[in-house]
Amino acid sequence: MVGCGGTGSLISDGLCRLLVGYDNVPIVLIDYDRVEPHNLRRQNFYPGDLGKFKSQVLAERLARQYGRPIRYSIYPYDASLLGDKMGHMWVKQGNALVIGCVDTPEARRSIARGFTYGQWWIDSGNGNSSGQVLIGNAWRKQELEGAFHEPDEEVSALPIPSMQLPSLLAPVTVPEKPRDCAEAVAANEQSAVINQAMAMLVLQFIEKFLYKKLTWMGAYIDMDAGTLHTVPAEPVIVARMLGVKVDTLMANRCSIGDRYSLKKGG
Repeated sequence: MVGCGGTGSLISDGLCRLLVGYDNVPIVLIDYDRVEPHNLRRQNFYPGDLGKFKSQVLAERLARQYGRPIRYSIYPYDASLLGDKMGHMWVKQGNALVIGCVDTPEARRSIARGFTYGQWWIDSGNGNSSGQVLIGNAWRKQELEGAFHEPDEEVSALPIPSMQLPSLLAPVTVPEKPRDCAEAVAANEQSAVINQAMAMLVLQFIEKFLYKKLTWMGAYIDMDAGTLHTVPAEPVIVARMLGVKVDTLMANRCSIGDRYSLKKGG
């Protein structure tokens, strides 16, 4: 998990609960920020955590609570972490689920640059009272050829979040002294509960993903309007998004011939 602030700190506990009994699945928390006073209102930290690294605080607390190793990094995200030995565990890069809870295009670009075939990436982002969650594992159109298996109604590849919503990686114009999310809450510029809603939605994605019951590739929530809209993982929607023929995405009737570039088990 990249980012242990508003949404990430709340997800971390739920993630450990989802993985109770799966101690062989390593969890790595990544964040180089320290806990500050304005974080205490909406993030999963306490006064005794002030001044400590967020990822370290959460990892140590959750390791005690759930009796399992929780790895952490106090450095910016680097894809090489997923191929290094973390304590007594190896985090296999190709099998990793990267959960992005970051709030800057630069941080998302770091995730996108280090993306490799076989990974899945869940991205969570929010504004004042709305947000979105996106999931995908293919960063090139070629990896989506034949991804949809019509007979068994399964899909093996979806566009990564930055393909679904390219603006995630776009530079933004910010004021001279930009506020982070916690400071925006303190100034009443952001809902104090939006991150709890986002964490719940991300955990719903993760649970359904783990049990192969996830039928969406995106979800958009608006707390002011009281709405939740999901984007179905359907070939018509992906084809329209990428500007390709639907048959190109179908494993059993590919428009470019009997050729499948996506490996089974990917």
